[in-house]
Amino acid sequence: MKSHLSKFFALFLLIVVRSVLTSVPLHATPAMSFTISYAGIYNTASSYSQGNVVKYGNCTYLALGAIAANSSPNSNPGSWTIFGALPEINTFGAGTNTFTIDFVTIGNPGNANDTNGFGKVSYSYQMGAYAISQSQINAATANGLQGVTAGAWSGEQPACSMTWYQAAAFVNWLNTSQGYTPAYNLTYSNNSYSMTLWPTNQAWTNGGTNFYRNANCVYFLPSENEWYKAAYYDPNKSNSGGYWLYPTGSSAAPMAVISGTASGTAVFNHVASAPAPVTLAGGRSPYGTMGQGGNVFQWMESSYSGSSSYPAEVRVARGGDWIFAGYLMQSSSRGYRPAATSTNSIGFRVGSILHP
Repeated sequence: MKSHLSKFFALFLLIVVRSVLTSVPLHATPAMSFTISYAGIYNTASSYSQGNVVKYGNCTYLALGAIAANSSPNSNPGSWTIFGALPEINTFGAGTNTFTIDFVTIGNPGNANDTNGFGKVSYSYQMGAYAISQSQINAATANGLQGVTAGAWSGEQPACSMTWYQAAAFVNWLNTSQGYTPAYNLTYSNNSYSMTLWPTNQAWTNGGTNFYRNANCVYFLPSENEWYKAAYYDPNKSNSGGYWLYPTGSSAAPMAVISGTASGTAVFNHVASAPAPVTLAGGRSPYGTMGQGGNVFQWMESSYSGSSSYPAEVRVARGGDWIFAGYLMQSSSRGYRPAATSTNSIGFRVGSILHP
């Protein structure tokens, strides 16, 4: 976070000064000025002084005056101004084990479902531009993540041979390492993870109640609808929005490649002997994600039934891999696996959301 703020100070100092001068309460004198200082992640128990900068959700806010405890930017917006939205690259870890996750914004909230009943999302959110790599798992482990080894592949290849619970544990670590609420109610015991549902007053309710996900988390495994929309929906299709059959912005099958970033390509049909690095996994979706078709299948947060109300229910996996034919990349293809199993052909990516 400190690295983000240093960039903010360098890039937006003039903007911030102007914002302060134009956003202060009317009773303040236009010539007022104050020192800007980073005060960390917003804490409900803390009071803040004029000029304090806090991280709240995925935005950074500036206190315009003295702020009493429990007066968050959401509960008392007139006392704060937005210092700047966080960049779509989020940094985790420390020292030589620092890593980033690139996100793209999935907007156009309230889009309709596809004809097969998937893809409708009532809110804007972010999706990882790439699947999580083995190197990112290694860095998180060096920073304290427990019980997640992956290991099917190496370096920038996708992190596989992970159970759904291990992918969820990585996401929880992303949240807690930044001071946020964990997404999943996991327990680690005897070298394995288990999960219980969140109670109703803590469960996610955006777009419907989801007892798997906590309402206050920032990072999460994408639900099937969130993943599906990022892969197949194009807000500009036919000038009003619609879905493609493949996650490369086309209803024609992509060309099979060993690796690369060319439009209309994907890693599938056994042209490669192993998955490609996550940043070389073919052409992008209309929103800018890569590798949602081919390379490796990906865990969905959602249960196969769609209820997400039974912890041990099988989870959805979508997207195809480097081995199988292209039909498994199609929007109509939907598979599942038990949450406690793993394979070298299933990885995952991470979603994120800006809380109001």
